[in-house]
Amino acid sequence: MSTERPILWQPSPERAAASRMARFMDWLRDARGLDFPDYDSLWKWSISDLDAFWGAIWDHFQIRASAPYTTVLAERRMPGAIWFPGARLNFAENVLKHAETAPDRPALIVQSETFGRRELTWAELVAQVASVAARLRAMGVGQGDRVVAILPNTETAAIAMLATASIGAIWSLCAPDMGHVAILDRFRQIEPKVLIAQDGYIHAGRTIDRREVIATIAAGLPTLEHRVVVPVVGEVPSDAVAWDDLTGDDAAPDYAQVAFDHPLWVVYSSGTTGNPKPIVHGHGGILIEGCKMSLHLDVGADDRFCWLTSSGWIMWNAQFTALGQGATLVMFDGAPNHPDMLELWRVAARERVTYLGVGAAFITQCIKAGIRPRDAVDLSALRSLGTTGSPLTEDGYEWVYDAVKPDIWLAPISGGTDFAGAFVGGNPLLPVRAGEMQCRFLGDAVYAFDEDGKPLIGEVGELVCTEPLPSMPLFFWGDTDGRRLHDSYFDTYPGVWRHGDWIEIAPEGGAIIYGRSDATINRKGLRLGSSEIYKAVEALDEVMDSLVVDLEFLGRESFMPLFVVLAPGRALDDALRDRIAGAIRQTVSARFVPNEIVQVPEIPRTLSGKKLEVPVKKLLLGGDPDKVVNRDSWRIPTVSTFSLPTPRRGKTRGKTGPEWTTRRGNFSIFSISNGSKSICSGGRDRAARRPPGSMAGR
Repeated sequence: MSTERPILWQPSPERAAASRMARFMDWLRDARGLDFPDYDSLWKWSISDLDAFWGAIWDHFQIRASAPYTTVLAERRMPGAIWFPGARLNFAENVLKHAETAPDRPALIVQSETFGRRELTWAELVAQVASVAARLRAMGVGQGDRVVAILPNTETAAIAMLATASIGAIWSLCAPDMGHVAILDRFRQIEPKVLIAQDGYIHAGRTIDRREVIATIAAGLPTLEHRVVVPVVGEVPSDAVAWDDLTGDDAAPDYAQVAFDHPLWVVYSSGTTGNPKPIVHGHGGILIEGCKMSLHLDVGADDRFCWLTSSGWIMWNAQFTALGQGATLVMFDGAPNHPDMLELWRVAARERVTYLGVGAAFITQCIKAGIRPRDAVDLSALRSLGTTGSPLTEDGYEWVYDAVKPDIWLAPISGGTDFAGAFVGGNPLLPVRAGEMQCRFLGDAVYAFDEDGKPLIGEVGELVCTEPLPSMPLFFWGDTDGRRLHDSYFDTYPGVWRHGDWIEIAPEGGAIIYGRSDATINRKGLRLGSSEIYKAVEALDEVMDSLVVDLEFLGRESFMPLFVVLAPGRALDDALRDRIAGAIRQTVSARFVPNEIVQVPEIPRTLSGKKLEVPVKKLLLGGDPDKVVNRDSWRIPTVSTFSLPTPRRGKTRGKTGPEWTTRRGNFSIFSISNGSKSICSGGRDRAARRPPGSMAGR
């Protein structure tokens, strides 16, 4: 059972009373006659009376709409919930309305390694969005057309997205460091009309030329009619338009009024087989989820908000939560470890950032670098620190309060690309406990389920959500019968969203995320389906088959081994390892190069031929072989032996915690025998917390 964790921070009465969560509760009392004695009672109301709760969010945040909704939730089911029918609105209009009250206040501050520092006021942002929207319309872009982009985290991407949304067209973005195959696998599915791309960038002091890659991608999109280029390393091609030519027109803002569920953007969360899943979110769902999210982030118009994010991560999209509340968005485009690990902290200090968000892996890197930001820069403006992407360990919590700021509100969150939101995370009214997120978010009926679908308290289970959310996917692009959407979230517990994370709900109401429970790969917060790695690796003549797992679990540094079956007569030498790593780096991303490449004679598969990624992952995390898989479903014609490093006990700032080591000779052995179908796993770290299937070992 979970034990109560030490409290590291408690909000002062003044801070709690001034929080946006407290203001919302005051508004509910005054405007609705609803008086809640504590957050737990508010949360229970929010997940039981969905119509009243989400209607209150709409009214409290004064969502701008040209036509009212007829009811809040017309169909209460998953999948297929129907939210706010009848409403007509526009996401971009609701974000940019803040220019009406503060036209001269900064909306965007961009610190770019490529371009230097740039700043746009709200009035300038509205003007540039209107100009780009007018030019896109002149290109023939209309409602429902797709505009795709390959851009870093700068004002260009923000302006282009808001311009696309203002038309009612559909936006999709990939990061510039992604390989051309991975990008084409995404964009081809949605058949774009316009591509906006930056032809190069500077990262860690090195100029990266992407002209050839961009040309290859453009050539691979047969529906493309127009190409817009942001020049960095070369001239704008004759068949393209320069980005600056789109931003200077004197155009009036014109916001297409669309239905609540009109598609806003397509983001990608890959499955383990097939092409990446193109997830479609709607204008209204993203807008109202962002309003609710701002209560938990405690972010408003007086904040300066910065989240360290790649443009290919859902946290890029989540930045509009802050911008949508009138906050100044500080965008960081560069290497956070260049010239050293203090660089992001310097930017936060210089720009007087009040809310800083990072991946949990960034905190780990800061610890390893031995830095103490509080001793190096002025963080007096910084009030809140968010983390996400992977579980933040207790050591990470303690480092923040020791090395960053003793009175900061540390508020890790956990959610996903799938619904562009968070299930659990911060609450400015509650204490911060070491290694624990403070609460389940309002409107999110989140539980830990056992294998029989029963809720658990104080034990690790599958993270599920039992009630619909407005920002859940409208559909997957091309998934005409809805089967792929259903199989992604609802095939385990009918009518209940299964998210693919291990979670523990603490008796006090907090939550601990332990890592992924499925085969999705999570590298420094960026998630990818294994199929994209297989496509890159198995295209090599030397590789006959492969299997990859991401051994991410709370308290351990993520470790990703790649197992390969080689062609007859081939051996895994350093040259081949380099070729495999290079193939992944070129066609997918350098972020997904494995920690270790291991040669095996056979890849375990089901009788239907599916690779057994999840069972292998569970076994290598210490799962009980008798509970991990039905052995009769395995098709293993030969003996397979997987060798990889075991966790060892290491020390971080004097605290003991398991971590992966790549020292050869310290191995865990997982083997399968054909005759008796026996399975064994040796060298387990029995002290580590483990996922279901080995729950008794906790």
